[in-house]
Amino acid sequence: MEVETIYFRKDNLLSHRNRLFLFRNSKLFQYSTTLIIICYSLLLGIKTHHDSIYYLHFLNVMDSIVTIYFLFEICVKIYAEKVKLNFFKDGWNLFDFVVVFISIIPDELFGSIIVARLVRVFRVLRIITVNQNIKKLISTLEGAIPSILNIVFLMFIIFYIYAILGNQLFVSLESGLWTNSSIAMLTLFRVFTFEDWTDVMYEAMELYPYSWIYFISFIIMNSFVIFNLFIAIIITEFSRIKDNDIKNELENNDQSIDLIINELNKVQLKLDILEKRNEIK
Repeated sequence: MEVETIYFRKDNLLSHRNRLFLFRNSKLFQYSTTLIIICYSLLLGIKTHHDSIYYLHFLNVMDSIVTIYFLFEICVKIYAEKVKLNFFKDGWNLFDFVVVFISIIPDELFGSIIVARLVRVFRVLRIITVNQNIKKLISTLEGAIPSILNIVFLMFIIFYIYAILGNQLFVSLESGLWTNSSIAMLTLFRVFTFEDWTDVMYEAMELYPYSWIYFISFIIMNSFVIFNLFIAIIITEFSRIKDNDIKNELENNDQSIDLIINELNKVQLKLDILEKRNEIK
């Protein structure tokens, strides 16, 4: 009875794609990418202080190194996917791909040195995609946009009503802060941000002593109530994103565990074959 010869080596434990999958999700890979982007960002900042020909040459060399690393990183991420199209279904991956694609375009093809420099600065945005905490913040703001727009619309209505009232009440003031509804809304925005708002109120109180009611009510409605609604919406959305992240992390862990179990089963199968071979001998 012939038994198929199995070469039991360490290289057979994991396929290259599975190794890249584990490497892609490792903390070392993420931290390395973050460190490179931070160092590159610092070099761009230092360039604003030193514009010598030697530093520009050094920056060009570092730019080439970063571009090669970005290209390597994106190739690792794409190759680690079993279905390559799944990589582009993720918006963050698509953003990374666009940044890397623009990075490998030679500066001469941009036709402008300013555009080429802007592309270098654009690469710094990749810090968003490699930092999970920043991605959570962006996702939180993205999910909260519909509710935020509703609050902004409500705030605009309140601003507009108070601007009309302010124009009718304080149009005769010498400061000219209530000449029309547009200027009145700018004045209310100044009150909303607490930029010398007491000066505006005291000027109005010289003509209408009870006008403080107008300003205090506006501040309570906008600066306290409406502003706290913004915070409540962002906190709610952040909690939802956090719950989804926990769910996704559990799914990724299950996927990694299944991958390891499958590889262990293959190893066990090879060991069984070797054991049968020894029994035949």
